[in-house]
Amino acid sequence: MVPVVFVHGIRLSGAAWTEQLHLLGHPAKAVDLPGHGTRGGERFTLAAAADAVAEAIDEPALVVGHSLGGYVAIAAAAKYPERVAGLVVAGSTFLPGKALETPFRLAHRLLMRLPDQGERLSRWQFRSALPPKLAEAVIGGGIATEVIPDVAEAFAGFDVLADLAAYPGPTWLVNGSRDHFRRHERRFLDACADGRLINVPKAGHYLPMVRGKEFARLVLDAARSPAPGKSEAAGVASG
Repeated sequence: MVPVVFVHGIRLSGAAWTEQLHLLGHPAKAVDLPGHGTRGGERFTLAAAADAVAEAIDEPALVVGHSLGGYVAIAAAAKYPERVAGLVVAGSTFLPGKALETPFRLAHRLLMRLPDQGERLSRWQFRSALPPKLAEAVIGGGIATEVIPDVAEAFAGFDVLADLAAYPGPTWLVNGSRDHFRRHERRFLDACADGRLINVPKAGHYLPMVRGKEFARLVLDAARSPAPGKSEAAGVASG
């Protein structure tokens, strides 16, 4: 099996993958993207984020990204295909554009108007949505609300389908059936050179963190597989 490198979502850090690192029982690491976690204060750009992923890869690895991390994983695979043995892209099949950018900019403005810049509200959000131990790990890793404008700017010129098409290796597109980020999943599947689309019933956007054991099984299956073959499936274990 190939090693695994995890890439977190917007405002989070590598701490979002704490449970996955424990569950896998397999060589794996989680990166902090620019502007997040231990790299707080750094300017987020897509190029710098892709470089951060590549720098964490010691040998060809399965790169697993969620939300923002899924887009970054695609960019890294296009830029460094020789380092990426496969991709698992979770909750990241919504085409960048105004429909994606505007809600993030609005949320940023609203949060930054609060006395604590939304820290208390964000902590409540993660404690409500995630398992208790993981929620505390996420909060402990830091919540980078200030990075949202840089991420929105980076996405403005990002042709994600072109980058996905440029990557020749195997790609697993994983979405919860209730995830609002799955809107363009079939277009993403069509762009893959070698792809598989998996929809997990009754799961939402935080699938990797809320349904951790199921997601870990999927990651291990991908780490064992040389290539998925283009197909669609419902559920993690079926195909």
